[in-house]
Amino acid sequence: MDLIISVLGILTLLLEGISCQGVYAPPTVRIVHSGHACNVEEERHAERVYTIREGETLELTCLVTGHPRPQIRWTKTAGSVSDRFQDSSVFNETLHITKIQRHQGGRYYCKAENGLGSPAIKSIRVDVYFLDDPVVTVHQSVGEAKEQFYYERTVFLRCMANSNPPVRYSWHRGRDVLSQGSDKGVEIYEPFFTQGETKILKLKNLRPQDYANYSCIASVRNVCGISDRNIVFKLTNKTVSPSIKLLVEDPIVVNPGQTVSLVCITTGGEPKPTLSWVSSSDRLPEKSVVKGGTLTLPAITSDEAGVYSCVATNNVGNPAKKSTTIVVRAMKKGRFWITPDPYHNDDNIQIGREVKISCQVEATPPEELTFGWLKNGRALRSSERMVITQTDPDTSPGTTNLDIIDLKFTDFGTYTCVAALKGGGIPEISIDVNISSTTVPPNLTVPRGKSPLVVQEGDTVELECLVSGKPKPIILWSRADKEAPMPDGTLQVESYDGVLRIVNVSREMTGSYRCQTSQFNGFNVKPREAVVELIVQYPPSVEPVSLEMRQGLGRPVAMNCRVLRAHPSRVLRYEWRLGNRLLHAGHFDQSDETEYTVKSLNREGWGEYTCDIINEAGAGRCTFLVTGKAYPPEFYYDTYSPLWQNRPRVYGFKLQWTQMNPNAVDRIVAYRLGIRQMGQQRWWEQEITVEGTITKGELITHNLTELIKPEAYEVRLTPITRFGEGDSTIRIITYSAPVNPHLREFHCSFEEEPICMFTQDKNDDFDWTRHSAATRDTKYTPNTGPSGDRSGSKQGFYMYIETSRPRKEGEVARLVSPFFNVAPKNPYGITNPPAYCFGFFFHMYGKHIGTLNALLRQKGQAATEGPTWSLSGNQGDHWKQAKVSIHPTASFQVVLEGIRGPGIEGDIAIDDVTLEEGECRDLPAINLRSAAPSTSAHIWLLSVTLVMTFRWGHR
Repeated sequence: MDLIISVLGILTLLLEGISCQGVYAPPTVRIVHSGHACNVEEERHAERVYTIREGETLELTCLVTGHPRPQIRWTKTAGSVSDRFQDSSVFNETLHITKIQRHQGGRYYCKAENGLGSPAIKSIRVDVYFLDDPVVTVHQSVGEAKEQFYYERTVFLRCMANSNPPVRYSWHRGRDVLSQGSDKGVEIYEPFFTQGETKILKLKNLRPQDYANYSCIASVRNVCGISDRNIVFKLTNKTVSPSIKLLVEDPIVVNPGQTVSLVCITTGGEPKPTLSWVSSSDRLPEKSVVKGGTLTLPAITSDEAGVYSCVATNNVGNPAKKSTTIVVRAMKKGRFWITPDPYHNDDNIQIGREVKISCQVEATPPEELTFGWLKNGRALRSSERMVITQTDPDTSPGTTNLDIIDLKFTDFGTYTCVAALKGGGIPEISIDVNISSTTVPPNLTVPRGKSPLVVQEGDTVELECLVSGKPKPIILWSRADKEAPMPDGTLQVESYDGVLRIVNVSREMTGSYRCQTSQFNGFNVKPREAVVELIVQYPPSVEPVSLEMRQGLGRPVAMNCRVLRAHPSRVLRYEWRLGNRLLHAGHFDQSDETEYTVKSLNREGWGEYTCDIINEAGAGRCTFLVTGKAYPPEFYYDTYSPLWQNRPRVYGFKLQWTQMNPNAVDRIVAYRLGIRQMGQQRWWEQEITVEGTITKGELITHNLTELIKPEAYEVRLTPITRFGEGDSTIRIITYSAPVNPHLREFHCSFEEEPICMFTQDKNDDFDWTRHSAATRDTKYTPNTGPSGDRSGSKQGFYMYIETSRPRKEGEVARLVSPFFNVAPKNPYGITNPPAYCFGFFFHMYGKHIGTLNALLRQKGQAATEGPTWSLSGNQGDHWKQAKVSIHPTASFQVVLEGIRGPGIEGDIAIDDVTLEEGECRDLPAINLRSAAPSTSAHIWLLSVTLVMTFRWGHR
């Protein structure tokens, strides 16, 4: 015994004495679970599976070790279907998902990294269980369909429900269970292609008794407490698939702004079909109204035109569907072009030759489009010399042509093309075309001084092409130097005045731009074109844009500013400043960078240095913040036994840290320690003086005392140098019993997740759960379980067995302590075994309370002993203490075993487990059940050596 304590003491000194690089360690990680798990399978084929019911709360915590403290990131993949991480990640220790949905199942990864070694990654697969209501559909064998075809025909009833895990189906006719072989007229099978996700009931050659109520029951065998779902279908000799009729025309042509009503009625179907409306755009317009089988579209717009379908379903046969198309009248984009005599190679209009005027309008519906021609306001009819034609709308959208044969002076004038829709309601479009001696084809030029055009990045620029001729055509702008979109994202931009306006021009827009004439509103001749060069100047891009440089007094500081790109790149100059004071200026020669060095930093040298690199377009700036600020300390989270209880109501905490880059600035002379209780506003502060120079990796320790149990505290640590305060670091410390105490006194109150190295038995039926009254969901367990931990705190934690579904009577959960060694004083074994007092608090409240057993597992003993302590039944809504003396003769563990009672109001809780040397004193007065051996209280024999105790102490 003394040897074990000595070894643990030496190990503690070794851990606390680390003062160099040894405290730095790569990360390790493990995932622990809480929340509303139905079941957790540990390490099955190197994968942990967490099963949860849809709608419950998922909570996974990533426990890490490593120094500096690793950064944690949660990511997820979609099960085995995809190995790609989702975009969204969670950057904290606990992943909490309330009301989890089926699509949130999959493999969750916890990744921890701190820059040392490879990142540590663990995963757990979350399996979300659910069961939807089943749906029954009815079909007849192919080729036999007639009206009321279910009379003396073979019928198939198909049942299907979405579920996880796979669903099992059963069929009932009335109250009778149907099974394969129970009725010659009935056959039940699962088609191969559905992989067991459906169940088909085949009724061969319907008989009178087959007309009945059929129930399909879908079950996942009550896993996660999911109850069975069922649906009833009534089969009669009138059962028939739906049929419908639309009381509207097809298509329906309307004017914009009209209200459109589509009426759909059922003409058959038993059971009565359900009517719904769908559109070709996937969803109905927001302002649409559906009432029964009538769909109303008020104030319809062109965007709402399309195909609308009425669908009738009653789960018998196939759904019935009827569709109609709504066409909303519209006209837009009226254009014209003039084509000179196509038989002569001449772009001009000449007397005695032919000229064609074309007019085009986009119309809906195109077949309603009509054209009329006017000359100088008078109607014009087709003749031998004035030929009016209209193209086929199927080959070319609404175009009309006026061919003037043998042009004469008397033909000069204004010709007007008038477009209208036969249905009316849409304003006409009129297009005027002037034919005269001044009607000439276009020409394009770039104004003097407008190419190349030099502008500054961010300016608004106008690229201009002058267009001459009459009429003036539409100008098309595009990139001439590369296949790239225009600034608005299109490949071409139309301009009616020949000007391309670009707002907030950027450097990527530098290049050649082509302007060219289009045939629209002009001559249908070879396009004229010109090119405008655009040069966008921009100030230098530099690096670093911003950089903090930490340095101690008397040391050199070198700052370097580099040019990445600039236009123009010549005649660059630079200016170095500290605040507003000019330090150095000059011009670049061949180099693309400039450097400024402070040879020996003094107090006046701290501050913000800037380097401006300047060209004609402006300046790029590098900023250097030179400071003597110390880097933040790095809290050490892997301290061995950081917490101790020195008095009943207060506790102490061993706070440890290393200093990041301690030699980067002046010597750290002190730390400012701030501490405040969680939930409070006030900080308490003190200074911790530092003697000597801190080295990299040196582990610094400061003991916090007089902390109130079981409160948590926020601790802030700030280094101080001659410069002043450095960067702070904050951490949270929480109360719990020591994780690895020695045998003189073991105390565990389950306040931290490692639960004092207790483990869940792998050979029992379910697990103990760590919880607090502040977070526990009582919807499964009314009238049972504690309202707080043993001390009465709602924030404190305890362990309990959850006896709600799917737990069954007699199922066992075992919580196993760490290993404890009993070292013999002579090599021949223990002749006078020592005594230990094993104690704990328990809460056994509820009318279905089962049994709580305490067992001893030790080496070298037959596995026939029963519990050392046992209690059954409701003990009231109070915490009570139990103590029992044990006399182990070898290495041992203590086991707390909870056995589920006959119902859900049977939660058993434990807290404040202790193990002390010596016989128990002041035993509590409790009526105990006889501790007779039973099959549910097995004793395991484990060999535990001094080496195992040493490893446990090391954690």
